[in-house]
Amino acid sequence: MQVYADNAATAKISEHALSEMIKYYSDEYQNPSSLHAFGQAAADALTDARERIAKCLGCHPQGIIFTSGGSEADNQAIISAAKLGARKNKKHIISTAIEHHAVLHTLDALKKQGYEITLLPVSKEGLVTAEQVRDAIREDTCLVSVMFANNEIGTVQPIAEIGAVCREKKVLFHTDAVQAVGHMEVDIEKMNIDMLSLSAHKFHGPKGVGALYCKRGIVLEPLIAGGAQERGKRAGTENLPAIMGMAAALDDSVAHLPEYTARVSSIRDKIIDALSTIPYSFLNGSREHRLPNNVNMCFEGIEGESLLLMLDMFGIAASSGSACTSGSLDPSHVLLAIGLPHEIAHGSLRLSFSEYSTEEEADYIIEKVPGVVERLRQMSPVWEKMMKENN
Repeated sequence: MQVYADNAATAKISEHALSEMIKYYSDEYQNPSSLHAFGQAAADALTDARERIAKCLGCHPQGIIFTSGGSEADNQAIISAAKLGARKNKKHIISTAIEHHAVLHTLDALKKQGYEITLLPVSKEGLVTAEQVRDAIREDTCLVSVMFANNEIGTVQPIAEIGAVCREKKVLFHTDAVQAVGHMEVDIEKMNIDMLSLSAHKFHGPKGVGALYCKRGIVLEPLIAGGAQERGKRAGTENLPAIMGMAAALDDSVAHLPEYTARVSSIRDKIIDALSTIPYSFLNGSREHRLPNNVNMCFEGIEGESLLLMLDMFGIAASSGSACTSGSLDPSHVLLAIGLPHEIAHGSLRLSFSEYSTEEEADYIIEKVPGVVERLRQMSPVWEKMMKENN
C-alpha cells in the first residue's frame, strides 16, 4: 500500500485547480498587462482571482498581492514593516522562537542591520499568549510577526487575541498563515490582521505561487524591481495560470471546510490515540489547539531519519519536520523551543493529511509504525541504555 502523509510539505493539486490552469495555459494565455482585448480579458481574470481569494480570507481585494509563495510573502511583509518602522525611529520587532525559517532568517538579516529582535518563548505545547505579546511591545516596536499555525507541530496560535493587542498598541501585525489557509477558518478583518502570507501548494493549488495580504495604508517595499505589475508592489508578468489555479483551489477548500475538518481531524485523532499507546511516545504540540491534519509524535530511543526510511520501505511517506530543513542533521528548532532535549527531538515523526487521505491509510499507518519503532529500538544503543537506567 502507498500512503502519502506529508501534505504539510506539499499537497496534490486538485482536479478543479488543474483544469482551471490548463485553460489559462492553452486558450487564455495572454499577458494581463497588454492593452489589446486579449490582454484585458486576462486582466479581468486576474481581478476575478484577486476578488475570489479576498472573499475566502475576509479582506478587501486590493489588499492581495500575488507572489511566488509563502517565503517571498513573509520576506516582503517583514522587510516592508521594518523599513516603515525605521523611518519613525522604531527598530524593534517581536516574533516567536518557532517561526518558519522564512521569517527567522529574515529577522536575522535585519538584526545585522541594527534592528532589535525579540523572539518570544513558547509553552511546552508551542503556544504563545496575547499577554506575552502585550508585555513585549515597546515604544519602538514596529512589527509583531506570529505564525498562524506551526508547520511542524501543528499548534494554532490565538491570532485574533494577538491581533487585538497589536491593534490597541498601534503596532503592525503579520502572520505567516501558510499552513492555516485552506485548512481552517481565516478571517483577516475579524482577526485584526494587518499582513498575511499564504502559499497555494499547501491547499491543493500549484507550487510557485502565493499571496501577501497587506492592509490599506501600509507601504510595501518591492523585492523585485522592473515593471508596474501588482500596483508596483511586485514586478514581473503575473503567473496567471498558477494564480487562477490558486483561486480555484482556495474556493474549493473553503467551500468544503466543515466536512474536511470533521473527516481529517477524525483521522488525526485516531492516529494520535493509537500511536500514543507505544511506550515512551508522546504528542508534540497542543492537542486542543491543533491543525486538523497534523500529527507530530516523538518516540524515545530512535532516530527520526531511520524511522522515515523504514516507513518509506513500507510505502508510507512522512517527515520529521519542515521539508525546508530536511537536509540538516540538527534537531528541529521548534522541538527544542518546546523544551525537548536533543536526543528526544531527533526521534520525531510528522504525519500530515489532506482531503485525499482515507481511513484505510490511517489504519495502515497504525499497523506499521509500532513494529518499525520496536525494530529500531532493538537496534538502538540509546534505547538499550535507557532500559538499563530505568530498570
